Order: sequence, then C-alpha cells, then structure tokens
Amino acid sequence: MSFPDTKPSLLVKVRDSSDRESWQKFLEIYEPVVYRTAIARGLQHSDAQDLTQQVFLSVANAIGDWDHTKGAGKFRHWLSRVTRNAILNALMRRPSESVRGGTSAALDLQSIASGEKGITTLIDMEYRREIFQLAASQVQGEFHAATWHAFQRTVVEGASVEAVAAELGKSLGAVYTARSRVMLRLREVVSVLEGQDR
Repeated sequence: MSFPDTKPSLLVKVRDSSDRESWQKFLEIYEPVVYRTAIARGLQHSDAQDLTQQVFLSVANAIGDWDHTKGAGKFRHWLSRVTRNAILNALMRRPSESVRGGTSAALDLQSIASGEKGITTLIDMEYRREIFQLAASQVQGEFHAATWHAFQRTVVEGASVEAVAAELGKSLGAVYTARSRVMLRLREVVSVLEGQDR
C-alpha cells in the first residue's frame, strides 16, 4: 500500500510556532517516526525519548527557514539528516559504550555516519508505518470484526486469502471484497490525514 507525502502546507503552518493545532498534527505523525528510528539505531528507550525531543527542538528552531517549495519529500530528507546527526552525537557521548562495544560499536557509528540514505529510508518507512497506524485506528471501528480480520490477516500479516476464507468460513470473494473495502477506506483516511492541513 502506498501513501501520499505530507502536504507542504502543514510544513508551512508549523513555521508559525503559535499554531498549536498544526504542531500537534505534525508531532502526531513525526515523533513516533524519529523515536522508532533512534531505537532501530541502538538507543535505549530514555535516550531515544531525549533524542526525539532534541530533534524537534532543532526542527522548531529551524523550520522558519524551511523553503516550503521544496516539498515534504525534501523535508523528510532534511529531518533524516537532523535525526542522523542527533543519533551520532548521542552515541559518541557514551564513551563507556564504545569501550564495551569495541570494534562492532565503532563499525555501527561508522555505518550511521556514512549511512544517510539508510536513515532516510528508515524515516520514510517509519513515516508510512505511523500514517498507517493512525488511519487504521480511525477506521477499524467502522467495520465488522470479520471484515477487519480479513484485511489484517491478508494484507498486514500476509496470510493467503484461501487460509483466511477457511478461518472465517467465508468465500474467497467475500475475503477479497472485505479486504478491498478496508483498503479503500484506509486510503481515504490517509489522504485526509495527509491533507488535513489544507
């Protein structure tokens, strides 16, 4: 499932530090993304929380200079650089970790330092995951449990339509229909989440 990019208009709105509603929408999407990226790169929970706050303080201080004509894709690229640098700084500040980690810790730091593309990919993946989770939490209650189960099992968990039809005692067509209905509704909600800043 593919999702559209964050609309540049949300990025324009968060340039106004007094626009709390836009900041809340922005943070709802991006805070979990940065946090999970930090965890994926080896930070502990509390360090990842601190790093996330640090990244968004940097964003708040620099967003006024952001050129909104560059679009959200460029923003996520910039955010990935800010996150990568914050992760590097956090890991370098832990001298005892580098001693215990030895060569593998040094290689991890080197990998992060040279891996901006990897961080950008991770940010994009986490962003898509967060948008999906937000949309799913909004629409799940709109469907019967069996309809949601058909979607969850076939699309999210990758189970075969045949297996899910047998689990639910439904026809293959019913499972395909259920899954399509949920996917269509998710796309609508994702579109609203992405465009809510218009």
